[in-house]
Amino acid sequence: MVYLSKEILFVCYPRCGTCKKARTWLDNNNIEYKERDIKEDNPTKEELSLWFEKSGYPLKKFFNTSGLRYRELNLKDKLKEMSDQEQIELLASDGMLVKRPIVVTNDIVIVGFKEEEWENKLL
Repeated sequence: MVYLSKEILFVCYPRCGTCKKARTWLDNNNIEYKERDIKEDNPTKEELSLWFEKSGYPLKKFFNTSGLRYRELNLKDKLKEMSDQEQIELLASDGMLVKRPIVVTNDIVIVGFKEEEWENKLL
């Protein structure tokens, strides 16, 4: 199947194993995408706000909870006390705090790579 109807932004960290699996999945399914390195070009507050709104996910899903930076900042406890806006500002401050990969189309935002979810939303 060839995916033609929408431009896809693939936000990833090239050295991340999950991102590599996701890129392979996109390639194997002949899905064209524009790749963006999250460490070099971190999502802005405006992008994150829009993606959060479109995604339907809880904001916590946008955090890389297994990341070193997340643990260093002790965010597991701190996030509960922060407003959505404060959390978005924090995410926008450091790409390594953001869960990846993220796929963005005109009307879909997917955070993380679960093959079944990607099949359901992208194919």
